[in-house]
Amino acid sequence: MTQTIASRFRNLQSLRNFRTLLLLFLAVSGALLAGAAPASAHAALTGSDPKQGSVVDKAPTQVSLTFSEKVAMNDGSLRVLDPKGKRVDTGGATNLSGTTYGVKLHSGLPDGTFTVTYQVVSADSHPVSGAFTFSIGAPSQTSVSLSGQAAGGGVVGVLYGTARYVSYAGFILLVGGAAFVLACWQRGAGVRPVQRLVVAGWLALTGATLALLLLRGAYVGSGKVGDIFDLTLLGQVLQTKAGAALVSRLLLLAAAALFIAVLFGAYVKRDEADASGGPGGSQESDEDAAEAAAAEKEAAAEKKDLTFGLAIGGAVVAAGLAATWAMAEHASTGLQPGIAMPVDVLHLLAVAIWLGGLSALLTALFRAPAQAQIDAAAVRRFSRLAFGSVLALVATGIYQSWRQLGSWSAFTDTAYGQLLLVKICLVAVLVGIASISRRWTAQLSEVAAPESVVATVVARREKARATVPADSRRAAQLARQRAAVATTREKRIRDADPHRAGLRRSVLAEAGVAIVLLAVTTMLTTTEPGRTEESAQQATATASQRSGPLSLKMPFDTGGEDGKGTVELTLDPARVGGNEMHVFVERPNGKAFDVPEVKVAFTLAAKQIGPLPITPDRIATGHWSASGVQIPMAGDWKIAVTVRTSDIDQTTVNKNAQIG
Repeated sequence: MTQTIASRFRNLQSLRNFRTLLLLFLAVSGALLAGAAPASAHAALTGSDPKQGSVVDKAPTQVSLTFSEKVAMNDGSLRVLDPKGKRVDTGGATNLSGTTYGVKLHSGLPDGTFTVTYQVVSADSHPVSGAFTFSIGAPSQTSVSLSGQAAGGGVVGVLYGTARYVSYAGFILLVGGAAFVLACWQRGAGVRPVQRLVVAGWLALTGATLALLLLRGAYVGSGKVGDIFDLTLLGQVLQTKAGAALVSRLLLLAAAALFIAVLFGAYVKRDEADASGGPGGSQESDEDAAEAAAAEKEAAAEKKDLTFGLAIGGAVVAAGLAATWAMAEHASTGLQPGIAMPVDVLHLLAVAIWLGGLSALLTALFRAPAQAQIDAAAVRRFSRLAFGSVLALVATGIYQSWRQLGSWSAFTDTAYGQLLLVKICLVAVLVGIASISRRWTAQLSEVAAPESVVATVVARREKARATVPADSRRAAQLARQRAAVATTREKRIRDADPHRAGLRRSVLAEAGVAIVLLAVTTMLTTTEPGRTEESAQQATATASQRSGPLSLKMPFDTGGEDGKGTVELTLDPARVGGNEMHVFVERPNGKAFDVPEVKVAFTLAAKQIGPLPITPDRIATGHWSASGVQIPMAGDWKIAVTVRTSDIDQTTVNKNAQIG
């Protein structure tokens, strides 16, 4: 009983060292989850027929929607509602062509405003939803509310986001902790706090995966908490790419459980057998000594084989677990998926080995008992392993950044780019702190405390336990006091090396930054890639410009007497190819302005095209026109209009407009 009390007291003392880290974890998680918005769409609506907000003369036979990438739909994904909120579509949305999907409408629809709602799943498994209206004949009042259409929000969205964060954290602790033990500190397999860390990672990843499976149906569907345990929705989820990835992850976690059992079971027993074996007393014969040496050599070879087998098996399981993210998220769709998926697996493994190993090192420095302190050689091995992981992280991160952004402007103009900049800064800070840790590691003493001192402390604690009467409250209290004194003395011995204390502080700082980095990484996986966002914006802008002729009004002042007015330029149909252009020049009072000359020039600076000069013909007072105005390609064109009001007074006004 005294041993249990002392153990609990020691755990409480050690937990105080984690207080800063825990508070930081709670603050970051709370800030991210409390203010969490619905998951950003990874497929954007780029066009529709009828167009958003348009008024058509007669009722269409179908409604079609075009997205920036392929999406998954079911019978209720695309709905069309009349002004009273009644469905007027026949159901069963179909893929018309490429990324365009449509649904048939009933015949004989009356005039009024109709609402189109959509809720689909993008190719990288994230929900996309929204709504817009169009009118037949003329706009009317509608009872349909467009609020609450965003998928992936509400309580279910917060729970799903939390489960995603926990799953990443569990993967890092499981893979990184196991790699730390096998590659850096094999003696740590028998240290209870390290064992608890790795097992906690397995439990967190398993629990989060089960939660994601249950939440998935409600997350991409209704968003209702009551649908979490709907078995019908669960069956539908199992037939999707995301569901298959989660089930595969659970199967791999079963293999990971066997790996943990061997690592902390048979492996530890063999290590203990090796430590307790060896030559006997001085009286043994040379023959016995030779047999003992041979047995020791054989045991060492068996342990080496077991270590190699565990390393290979663990690497396969870890890579498989990482692939369950790569096969269902960003890497599985878009540009170069055949290259992106292996790169994503390598990126995740590098993160896990670095940050998970860092967590294991932190645990060893703060929680390992004095008689099982981590040695300097193990810390140095981890330092080299972490350095290699950082190099892999940088190399794969550069490729992923190029793939997801596509342009320098996406760094600052998109949410994904801004989050990526934050991640890069955090990695830089983490590398800086890691360099400080490497300096402490170089100065670390091989032995933090003499073995005789440790043995003395252990002997005193055992003696304190042996002298406690079982039925005495006073004795129990005295035992607790002695245990506290022994624990304090043990901690003082453990902290005797100032370099080790410095290493603990720097590693603790690294872990704090790593928690924030993990949170930002989790947000990145639910944010629309910059390349996709820019493409969708460009497509939307182009589609909106194609809805009718381009019309620009620009005031001018030539500086001379009677030199003020307004020039209006129209371009029809404002597309690539031939266009009809009209220029109207008016006085400030709105009357036609008879000017001697008007010139127009088109420039596309992004492609270094132009200026393309156009000299329109005078049609009437204040009216100039040109036909067959050729626009060679779509883009953001600068349109410059030069107006001359006298022989010497003229000015040029310009405006940018999307054409194409």
